[in-house]
Amino acid sequence: MWQGWQIRYAFMRPECPGSDPPILFVHGFGASIGHWHKNLPYFAARHTVYAIDLLGFGGSEKAAVPYNINLWVEQVRAFWQTFIRRPMILVGNSIGSLVALAVAHTYPEMVQGVAMLSLPDPSVREDMIPAWCRSVLSRIERAFTSAWFIKPLFYWVRRPQVVRPWVGLAYAKPDAIDEDLVTLLTTPARDRGAAQAFTHLLQAMIQPQFGPKVSAILPALNRPMLLLWGRQDRMVPPALAQTFAALNPQIQLVELDEAGHCPHHECAEDVNAIIADWIQSQCSAALSTQLQTL
Repeated sequence: MWQGWQIRYAFMRPECPGSDPPILFVHGFGASIGHWHKNLPYFAARHTVYAIDLLGFGGSEKAAVPYNINLWVEQVRAFWQTFIRRPMILVGNSIGSLVALAVAHTYPEMVQGVAMLSLPDPSVREDMIPAWCRSVLSRIERAFTSAWFIKPLFYWVRRPQVVRPWVGLAYAKPDAIDEDLVTLLTTPARDRGAAQAFTHLLQAMIQPQFGPKVSAILPALNRPMLLLWGRQDRMVPPALAQTFAALNPQIQLVELDEAGHCPHHECAEDVNAIIADWIQSQCSAALSTQLQTL
């Protein structure tokens, strides 16, 4: 329970625990713990691994609250204080990447390193809209994100036959979209309060204060960072990868061919190996330097 809401999480521990840092996995929009099923067992061979369903998603409660990145940052902080309590590696996908980045910026003492798989920046949308048309666009968005419009749309969109082609936009490989994935994405949409929570989520995401400006916090972050991006990502422009990587020398950028918005699921073997090598080479070295300084 967190602030009166039920939160689902999962964890796995290695048979022979060592000094390797714990890892917390944070899913993307519409996903949940199950989206990491190809990653958690791999890393649990050496690390204690955790995965959490953000409030409003997966098996966590579908609360009718004003959603924003900071809300989920505080959820992650409370989880860390309860279960982890030592510097961790954060691995996020999509919105989960933005949450992970914001956690590292707000509570650096919690974080040893951050791996981000496709990093959205809400401020990019604002920057692209001319000032003269923002008020008009805002009125249109409010109309199309009102409950009278969103709830009927939600009941239609949550059907498996509708979800499947939509998921196709997030994947470069059609054969990666199977019945298990469709079930994973559609089951939480049948929870009590799911339609209302979805309405609140969409209403929040069009607000300028939904999340931090990535270009403002990346340069200030003093932690090893891994930025993974699928070159066939159709959800967040791959061109942002080079832009973000240039903002901080501690960012290691890896671009993947034949990968879309969810490379951890679509190219799990490659992504697992890349993250493991990065943890071993960058995060372990950074921790040793910090300990020597102390």
